[in-house]
Amino acid sequence: MKRFLVMTVLGLALAQNAFAAELPRQELPRLGEMRKFSVLPERKPVAAAEFHDPEDRPTSLDAYKGKVVLLNLWATWCVPCREEMPALDRLQGLRGGPDFTVLPVAQDRAGRAKVERFLGEIGARRLPAALDTSMKSGRAWGTVGLPTTILLDRQGREIGRLIGGAEWDQPDALRLIDAAIAEK
Repeated sequence: MKRFLVMTVLGLALAQNAFAAELPRQELPRLGEMRKFSVLPERKPVAAAEFHDPEDRPTSLDAYKGKVVLLNLWATWCVPCREEMPALDRLQGLRGGPDFTVLPVAQDRAGRAKVERFLGEIGARRLPAALDTSMKSGRAWGTVGLPTTILLDRQGREIGRLIGGAEWDQPDALRLIDAAIAEK
């Protein structure tokens, strides 16, 4: 198990560095921990993918057009996800509203009860319990590891992504989010 975890972490680090090395620096503020955030050279719509909202109704990212979305792909068994989720909950409290939302989509076969229990255990009260037990959405969105967080503009195009955990409620992350919200 330890060997698997070490190999997974190394693989994520290599994938993050390779992805970041291919991308030119953009104008969005990427300081401190957000230097790991890889900005795409050209924004493109994310792939169509279905997941379930907290009421178990099928939905997609089309439901969020018009808002800047911080899409977080995670799972209950993922240790970095557990560490990151409280910061995402605080970010939703700080910036969530008509212009911005944090959208965590659990890539978890364990089902809704486990996802809701997990969010309750860590005190995440502002985050929706979106779920994809098939994990097809993660594959459609090009996820290579969890957690993966993708920032989308108001048109549903990917601005960039960060592979691995981050403190999304810290000043460097807030500057990045605020710059995306300020774009019209």
